[in-house]
Amino acid sequence: MGARAQYVVVENGTWRRYYSHWAAGRVADDLLAGPAAATRRFRADREIDQWLDDVWCEGAALVDHDRRTLLWFASPDGWADHLAARAVLVRTWPGWDVRFAHDGLGDLTRHLGLGREAARTPGWFETFEPAGFAYTEYGEPHSVASLRLPDGSVRAWGSDWEPIEHLAGGPGLIGHLAASPATPVLTDMPYGGVHFDPDARMVSLWAVQTVAGVHDWPLPGWEGWTLDFRGEDHTAQAGLLPVDFPFPRPSLAAALRALGDGLGTPPPDHGALLARAAAAPGPEDATPAVTPAARAPREPADPTPAELAPLRMVIAALVAEAEAEEALP
Repeated sequence: MGARAQYVVVENGTWRRYYSHWAAGRVADDLLAGPAAATRRFRADREIDQWLDDVWCEGAALVDHDRRTLLWFASPDGWADHLAARAVLVRTWPGWDVRFAHDGLGDLTRHLGLGREAARTPGWFETFEPAGFAYTEYGEPHSVASLRLPDGSVRAWGSDWEPIEHLAGGPGLIGHLAASPATPVLTDMPYGGVHFDPDARMVSLWAVQTVAGVHDWPLPGWEGWTLDFRGEDHTAQAGLLPVDFPFPRPSLAAALRALGDGLGTPPPDHGALLARAAAAPGPEDATPAVTPAARAPREPADPTPAELAPLRMVIAALVAEAEAEEALP
């Protein structure tokens, strides 16, 4: 299975879709050098006439030259990596509205006037009745759940669930959460968080990943509750966490330096992997086959030296700013 990505380029009143079988992990990297380089990159891939869906599409971008809007999403390697890419894009796409597509392809199709459901199959959002809380002895939690108790204090737990899954479980999760034992303190930033305030009947959620369905509020079971969706901003929950359960402070400077180190790195060559897979013995009378899309490498369309030079300057400036801030007590 590849890491499938979909791109949309809008120009002169028309839009076209493109597809890459392997590029979902490089969506942010392909955007860093700015609109011209990104558009050239995406147009080098195969044009298609259909949408992927939220299951198969692991990264996407919409570049709207007419409205100077960039929408994108991909699974980040971590909180700091997401913020590093976001900081660079704000500077290399000057004059553009740069937004992370928290609703996944739903944000892209809505921007095109097609509605959020255009790339989704019926019943795509699944709710469930929680039988417990999500802590399962994680190495690092995927998210943090916090709860304001009747006495006004707040407790917090690390969670293996993605942020949106806490809402898919409905308000019934709150009782399980309150009865849960303490979880280990955080040693790295999670991908998101959710805070429950039962007395105010309010839920607050933030994430640096997609939280598809968050705009369909109220989700089943949450009628009469208010959702405070914070986008990528974790600071509201940070201000609520107990003093013995704070968010860590990963180095943004280190993540920015890693972005700079990766500039100009070509996409991985999957030819050897595919050859081994095709040569592996299969069930009797079965013949291994590799789809043409998987065999086709991405055409070279990397940023030019003239495009990389200002990008390196932007990253260097951001690294200096981050280092200065991190040096403060």
